[in-house]
Amino acid sequence: MARRSYDYATPVRRVLVALLVLSLLAVFVFWRIDSPRAERMRAAFVDRFVPSLDWAMAPVTAASRMISGFQSYQRLYAQNQELRRELQRMSAWKEAAVQLEQENAKLLAQNNVRLDPALTSVSGVVLTDSGTAFRQSVLLNRGARDGILDGWATMDGLGLVGRISGVGETTSRVMLLTDPSSRLPVTIQPSGQKALLTGDNTALPYLDFMESPENVRPGDRVITSGDGGLFPPGLLVGQAVQTSDRRMRVRLAADYGRLEFLRVLRSHPAEQIADSGLLIRPPPPGFIGPVLPSQPADPAASAQAE
Repeated sequence: MARRSYDYATPVRRVLVALLVLSLLAVFVFWRIDSPRAERMRAAFVDRFVPSLDWAMAPVTAASRMISGFQSYQRLYAQNQELRRELQRMSAWKEAAVQLEQENAKLLAQNNVRLDPALTSVSGVVLTDSGTAFRQSVLLNRGARDGILDGWATMDGLGLVGRISGVGETTSRVMLLTDPSSRLPVTIQPSGQKALLTGDNTALPYLDFMESPENVRPGDRVITSGDGGLFPPGLLVGQAVQTSDRRMRVRLAADYGRLEFLRVLRSHPAEQIADSGLLIRPPPPGFIGPVLPSQPADPAASAQAE
């Protein structure tokens, strides 16, 4: 049977623990002594050993700095997220401000258009583009309850857009000048040539039935002539241009790419002249033969006949 060896570690451990306890107790008692000599010894001990413990405090200092930096990073991250949200809100406000500025500019442009003072107008908002490949038109949020009538002219802030071609209770359809069924009598200035502006489903409607095409030059101003009494005269349509097919067309003044607001002109029908005075008097009843112009009555001849 093997002999069990003696354990020397346990007594040594106990002795070391006892010495450590006694040392700590002695330091505690020494640190509590109220004596000038003990105070000088304590100051000398602190000056001798405490500064050299910086290497022992380095991990604690680094850990405290890391924790402080992490807390600072959290604060910066929260501030960054708040700034991002604020930037998104500012971007939305900026977009709204830009849209309002554009709408304001278009409304001011409509107000600055010089028209006949006798003409009044109703402004409306373009709801949607209802045009097709064979029809050019838009819908307006003004209808019969606003007094809109079929055939009235519509303008944006720059020039003529089209005419009302259908009226509902709250909406109306505007047929654009580019529509293939659009026909508009115009006057070309400064030559004064009369022509018919015809839409052909392109951005540049062409001029037809010109009296003297050789007198029309690119850049001439095109306005409504008022013939037929449908549109008021003098409304700006655009400028004459000559395309590659040698045909005179019109670059429209209205911005068809941004039709948001339209002004409907309250145009009134042309005055009808009643035939109240005839130059040739009607023949008496029972008269057979050509109608002869009447002669002025002579008072002397009438007296002799009596």
